[in-house]
This record gives sequence, structure tokens and C-alpha cells, in this order.
Amino acid sequence: MAGRAGSINNICYNGKKRAFQYTKHFMDPALLPVIDTFIREEKLPADYAATVEQWFMPVLDDILSRVSVHEGTFVIGVSGSQGSGKSTLAALLVRLMHAMLGLRCINLSIDDFYLTHAERQELAATVHPLLATRGVPGTHDVGLAMDTINALKRQVTVAIPRFDKAVDDRQPHEQWPTVPAPLDVIVLEGWCLSVDAQPESALAVPVNDLESSEDCDGAWRRYVNEAIRRDYEALYGLVDYLVMLKAPSFDMVFEWRQNQEDKLAAMVSETGAAGHRIMTPEQLRRFIQHYERVTRHGLDTLPQKADVVFQLNERQTIDKRL
Repeated sequence: MAGRAGSINNICYNGKKRAFQYTKHFMDPALLPVIDTFIREEKLPADYAATVEQWFMPVLDDILSRVSVHEGTFVIGVSGSQGSGKSTLAALLVRLMHAMLGLRCINLSIDDFYLTHAERQELAATVHPLLATRGVPGTHDVGLAMDTINALKRQVTVAIPRFDKAVDDRQPHEQWPTVPAPLDVIVLEGWCLSVDAQPESALAVPVNDLESSEDCDGAWRRYVNEAIRRDYEALYGLVDYLVMLKAPSFDMVFEWRQNQEDKLAAMVSETGAAGHRIMTPEQLRRFIQHYERVTRHGLDTLPQKADVVFQLNERQTIDKRL
């Protein structure tokens, strides 16, 4: 398996940041078992190794070249719709950067910064019932996310928030893992990451049945849009390098998410695992409609903002780099 990777010419730790020079060269054979182990642990197809070689290693070359001259902690954003593989890519980048250069890295998900169940119930009661469902902008604690990222840039020990989707609530603070900082690299992934607010005029027409029937006056979508403008764009400003995994269409997002439900149902049936709620296709279609407006807007606008855009095909694999 040929590829590209890097070596350390010099690396040191001076108490504030790690400094190194990065030089591209052919892949170190020592990386092959790292990639193989990652594929096995994540239950990925064997041909994922070819994806790493062809698509991700050249991007990692570019990232590490930038990290080597960047002052302080470097923040990588990975944006992509549900089922695009963003969580897998974020975890892979962290694994490879540590294996290649010993960099201190962490991958964070915007999902771990959801508002608590009680906070979303309060929003549902005072602003709009649709805000009880986690996911859209306006249902995250953006201040907590920014405080966490900024703390990871300083020389402190940082507690990393965790959200338990099985109970739809944030885990107690005492259960959050802690990480010694400062870190060299943070990888932040999320389905709506770096998607800007829409013009007010774009909110007038509903994009689906959910907006037509449950947001007739547009109050929910205006709240979501204003949350992006007011809070999320500051969070997006912390990202130094943005990678987008671009779905071929929003319709494919539903199919990918249905595949996830089918796999979860099979796992529950086989293992008898508790705590998982399987959605019917009808329930899933309504659920996905919460994300449709922002997802479609991101598909249209993010390619112009991202440093790297990978175009995905219907099989959830990369067709080309845009």
C-alpha cells in the first residue's frame, strides 16, 4: 500500500506548545498496522485502507504542514451530514497524527454539547415545541463548547462533556473524562459545523411537511437561523481548517440514516441490548426533516468555505475531491 506520510525532524515540548518540522515522504510501514487496527475496531470494510491512502493521507500531509507552523492549538473541523463518515474520519485523523508524530490530539463531537433534557423542554415550552428534539442549532450549549475548546488550548486539566443519547441527556459532570492540556490538535466534527445562517427571505417557504404542519408561522426555523447567526458562527470561527464530506443529495441522507437504523435493529435483535429505540421509517422520515433545511443549505454553501471537499457517492464512498 503506497501512500504519503511524514516524519519528525525535530520535536520538543516547552511547557506551552509542541514544535516540530514536518517533511512529506512515502508512508512509513509502521502506519499499516495502525490503520489495520483502526479498520478492525471501527468495523470498517477492508477497502477503507485504500480510501485512507488515496484521499486522506494527502489531506493529512497538508494539515500537518500547517500544524508545524501554527502558533498554539490547531483546530480541524469535519463537517458532513448524517451517515457521511465524519465521526470515523475525525477519529482516524487523531489516531494517525498521534501515531505519526506523537501529537497530543482529541476529537470532539458537537453532539456532546447538547443542552440538557430539562433545558430543551424549557425551550419547547417557551419558544417552540420542536426544540424538544435535539440536533438543530439552538439545541446545543455553544458557550460550553467554546469554553471547552479554549480550555484545551491552555495548560490546565479539562473535563470533556459527554451526552448519553440513550437517555437523551448530558451525563453528570463527575462522569466526564479529563484531559491534560494544552493539546496540539483538536478535531471537531458535526453535521451542521460551519453552516452559516440563511437570509431571512429564504425562511418564508417551508422545505418539508414538518415545517408546513408543525412550524406554520416559521417561528422554529427563524429561531434556529438566529441561533446560528448569534452563537454558532463564533464557534465556527475557532476552526483553522475545514474538511467537508459532501453527500450527493439530501434524499441520500435519509437512506443512509435508514441503513443505520436497520443495523441497529439487527444488533438489538442479535444481542438483546437494551436502551436503544428503533424508529420506524415513518418516524425516521419525520425525525430527519428536523435537519433538512440546514443540511440542504450546507450542501449548497459549504463547498465554497471548506479547505477540502470530498464528494461522496450513493455508496457513502468518495468519488472525487472537489
